[in-house]
Amino acid sequence: YHQFIAALFAQNHCSIFMMTFKQRIGKQGEDIAAAFLRKKGLVIVERNFRCHGGEIDIIAREERVLIFVEVKTTAAGSFGDPQLWVDERKQRRIGHAADVYCYQNGIEDTDCRFDVVVVNLMRYPPDIRHFIDAFWVEE
Repeated sequence: YHQFIAALFAQNHCSIFMMTFKQRIGKQGEDIAAAFLRKKGLVIVERNFRCHGGEIDIIAREERVLIFVEVKTTAAGSFGDPQLWVDERKQRRIGHAADVYCYQNGIEDTDCRFDVVVVNLMRYPPDIRHFIDAFWVEE
């Protein structure tokens, strides 16, 4: 057993065992949100897009609209206003990452929107709220 654990650390694996509680909760919420969006008919294009200065949890497409989704997971049971979940600084970072994603993928003149999905793990099955067009990012 100890050799197995040592081998995991020696190989520098990112395993579920080494993730913090917050990271595990966040990943679980993102998995649930992605399944929820697929069930609503959205196509998941990419997950966990990262660039210098920003990140996007889920990038999806619904017909001709590219959707950048921020997922917030709670184990505390409160939802509230998505504006409070994703503050102005975070919105700018998501907007920057969206610009980088579009640039890197040669995407121009495409309708985009920014959604927030809140997953409440205090309920079974989890309670999911989808805030469409939750915020706008200045060009």
